[in-house]
Amino acid sequence: MDNTRLFLFAALVFVGVLMWQQWQIDYNLPSAGTTQNGIDSNQDQSGRGVVQFEDLPEQAEGVIYTSKSNGTPEPAPLFETEQLIFVETDVIKAVIDTRGGVIRSLKLKKYPISLEQPDEGLELIHSESDSLYIIQSGLRNRSDTAPTHYSLYRAKRDEYVMKDNADELIVPLFWSQDGIEVTKTYRFRRGDYLIDVSHRVKNNSVNDWQGSEYRQIQRARPISESRLLYTYTGAVYYNDEVKYEKVKFDDMEDERLKVQSTGGWIAMLQHYFLSAWIPAQDDTNLVYSIANTTQQLSTYTIGLRSENRFIAAGGQGEFNSQLFVGPKIVKRLEEISPGLELTVDYGVLTFLSKPLYWLLSFYHDYVGNWGLSIMLLTFTIKAVFYKLSETSYRSMAKMRKVSPRLKTLKERYGSDKQQLNKAMMELYKTEKINPMGGCLPILVQIPVFIALYWALLESVDLRQAPFIFWIKDLSVMDPYYVLPVIMGISMLVQQRLNPPPPDPIQAKVMMALPFVFTIFFAFFPSGLVLYWVMNNVLSITQQWIITKRIEAGGS
Repeated sequence: MDNTRLFLFAALVFVGVLMWQQWQIDYNLPSAGTTQNGIDSNQDQSGRGVVQFEDLPEQAEGVIYTSKSNGTPEPAPLFETEQLIFVETDVIKAVIDTRGGVIRSLKLKKYPISLEQPDEGLELIHSESDSLYIIQSGLRNRSDTAPTHYSLYRAKRDEYVMKDNADELIVPLFWSQDGIEVTKTYRFRRGDYLIDVSHRVKNNSVNDWQGSEYRQIQRARPISESRLLYTYTGAVYYNDEVKYEKVKFDDMEDERLKVQSTGGWIAMLQHYFLSAWIPAQDDTNLVYSIANTTQQLSTYTIGLRSENRFIAAGGQGEFNSQLFVGPKIVKRLEEISPGLELTVDYGVLTFLSKPLYWLLSFYHDYVGNWGLSIMLLTFTIKAVFYKLSETSYRSMAKMRKVSPRLKTLKERYGSDKQQLNKAMMELYKTEKINPMGGCLPILVQIPVFIALYWALLESVDLRQAPFIFWIKDLSVMDPYYVLPVIMGISMLVQQRLNPPPPDPIQAKVMMALPFVFTIFFAFFPSGLVLYWVMNNVLSITQQWIITKRIEAGGS
């Protein structure tokens, strides 16, 4: 087996996976906001909006306390807001709604939407009419003296901007009812995407207070997804028992998640970025999910609910958590919480992808260019597998040398397959050729190639990272298709060095492969194509030297 055949096999498997994923998207996506009779489930028959508490978690079990208030605060419709509070630090711009203290918008200032809009940060958290991705938290108890994400807070200001000499920015919100005062506080740090969130409860009533805290991330399905490069978008949770578990949107619709968890975290993932709630690591929480498909815009929620906390009359207590909203930077995620770096999802080959990414970052620290770092990493991998590749190329060179004699044997024995195979085996034995010698060494390298593919695909560092001249972003396709064309040419050169296929039909297929792969890779991120080009160039160099040596009578 030569490199081209290996690429063909890998491409067929890859395309098959893509077709299966797209079939799942096309045929398993439920329609949002409609019932079986076609009526919008977010409206009654008169056309008036009907709002329900469908995205609130269940209350923790415990003693039920009576409330002096007979009324229950009515929740607001999905996109209704109260006072909006604008928050800005050196790395984010956020919008907090006093309706529930919900984070309705959060832009990453250092990660522009595109190179054409360098001053417009990516809005990771957003509230749109056709899309939703928000951060919610609140308190729950059975006496209605706890503010949920529907309750109305008060704020002293409508704008908070971090000062140049400040290391943090504190945004407090206030709520009170029946002698219960709650201060919800967001604490933002300079240069960081980690936010401290607390609910301080002061019980000024004559009754004891008992309640729990919940923290959740709610979003709609993505409006569009890449049809070529699949990365997971959805919820995950982690703890010491189950480690890393994905919760897909379809899973939420099939069954509500209810898992007791100590420590750990929950998160919503998308390519390059995530949002995550991290509780205290000694706290016990219920990890839950909610699929709300009765609204006009279906939403999916992953959340944490704490155990009940008891606060005596005249006393006070505090619930504390951390919220991360930002890029998947492995080093920072490792510092925040155990297992959070797993959100950089390398799949089953994580044990290979992580050291490859580490080495890639190591090179970048010295050369300062991610494109050059990819080239150095490719060179390193080729050096590690040099001996294996040498065995493979030596076998192919010997096969190339005896190919005229193999053609003569085929003409001599014609359709007598038994005699032909016997003569071929004798020739291989005489010339000391292992027919599988060109295949097995390459097969050993396949897991490394796949692991590197995922390491490059998942690396947020490559997003909008320039290389040279026309390549301004290694995470998107080459705008002028230069790298894919070079890769196609390199495949043609490799075919000339490989032994010709004995079957004419196979030979025609192999000749077409460079053109097929050129088109296929034209839509790949240029960073990935750069790796394949560099790998091909190094392979051609090594194979050419070995082939010339064998043809000259060497070994």
